[in-house]
Amino acid sequence: MNRVRIEVGKAVVGQDGTVTGLLIALLARGHVLIEGVPGVAKTLLVRAFSGALGLDTKRIQFTPDLMPGDVSGSLIYDARAGEFEFREGPVFTNVVLADEINRTPPKTQSALLEAMEERQVSTDGVTRALPDPFLVAATQNPIEQEGTYTLPEAQLDRFLLKLIVDIPPRETELAVLRRHAEGFDPQNLAAAGLRQTVDASEIRAAQRAAAAVTVADDVLAYIVDLAQATRRSPSVQFGVSPRAATALLGASKAWAWLGGYPAITPDHVQTMLVPTWRHRIRLRPDAELEGVSVDAVLGSVLQQTRVPI
Repeated sequence: MNRVRIEVGKAVVGQDGTVTGLLIALLARGHVLIEGVPGVAKTLLVRAFSGALGLDTKRIQFTPDLMPGDVSGSLIYDARAGEFEFREGPVFTNVVLADEINRTPPKTQSALLEAMEERQVSTDGVTRALPDPFLVAATQNPIEQEGTYTLPEAQLDRFLLKLIVDIPPRETELAVLRRHAEGFDPQNLAAAGLRQTVDASEIRAAQRAAAAVTVADDVLAYIVDLAQATRRSPSVQFGVSPRAATALLGASKAWAWLGGYPAITPDHVQTMLVPTWRHRIRLRPDAELEGVSVDAVLGSVLQQTRVPI
């Protein structure tokens, strides 16, 4: 898993935190929502990550006219055989790059719900399993941008993590320009020296190892206390659900395993809290008008909840 970080760094500069988030989602068998303005290498990051894993990858460019069948697949009439056959959509792959997912209506976004949760696609009464491993890495533009749709809560809840990609600092941006000046081509990752470092069997073994990380009862109680604290916050209209608590547990296990820990600690929970819960909370309208952010609310929840010793 650490070799994956090194390989991605050959193509993407200054995104170590986002790469770690993708690794955590992969280990925890979850999915990632990556938010940032256009031009901050969100798509390139996912392509480089997939290349380092050596997994089959397909990209879906979400547009307002995209239909659900364009994502999951549809029945096509075969004139020669005189019957309908199912033509698999791009979701039948290991890594789905859902590019600009919030530029398509919720009707099309819903085509991913069953795939992300049950890892299968049901069409015309037939259920078809998706490949294993399976990861959806979706990019989205900030909702303030023109032509975007807000993702429904049910869709957001399918993502294990929401990662924010900001405009890079000056030195990082200078390093990016220096690479391009030396001839770097974002469309040719092989020329950048990016190579496959793991295979599917190693990934599945890592997933099993991360799931085997132990957790003490007091840490479980800590996660529950944090979840209940979000529901009592005066700035929050809807706090996190039990599914969110389970997601935090899985993300914490993956983060602990990456660090070589046999059991998760409160520190692991605290590190993963914001990226795991920032998209699962709805603020009250008056709090939003006052400029309160979800990240700030979660920071306050962390400060006010007793940490087990």
